[in-house]
Amino acid sequence: MRHTHPLPGDIGLTRISGITGRLIRFGQWINGDGFADYQHAFLVLPDGRLLEAEPGGARIKPLTTYDGTPVCYVCPEGLTEKQRTAICAAATAYVGVPYSFLDYLAIAAHRFHLPLPGLRRYVAGTGHMICSQLVDQSYQDGGVHLFTDGRWPGYVTPMALYNLLAD
Repeated sequence: MRHTHPLPGDIGLTRISGITGRLIRFGQWINGDGFADYQHAFLVLPDGRLLEAEPGGARIKPLTTYDGTPVCYVCPEGLTEKQRTAICAAATAYVGVPYSFLDYLAIAAHRFHLPLPGLRRYVAGTGHMICSQLVDQSYQDGGVHLFTDGRWPGYVTPMALYNLLAD
């Protein structure tokens, strides 16, 4: 479900400018998510805050960080207040978690069925996460499974979240 007034537990999707955004956009296309508009995901927290994964580590910032930036807010239909609270509580445990560029390799290897034994285990073992992985893992930790196909959160891209939840 897509809407314009974010609530705690909602997922914000936006663009990343520059070379990084173009690389992520290309990577999502290779992954089968289409050549689409969203390269970054964050989780809306209570009190006008958000949590996002960045190369310097996951941080809580004011939601106003994205004022003036086109953001698409999505969430699963029927998400209860109790679930929203659990998701946000779970998310705050990831503050400071380092960013992982290796997850992009894991996503590509998974997409092309490349035999890289131990890659997923290695990436998961580092404790690093990309933005969309952080969002999906926070949902799982809060008791809400977004994807019914059993995918590992490390294989989730911002466009996978959009394709699943947007109208």
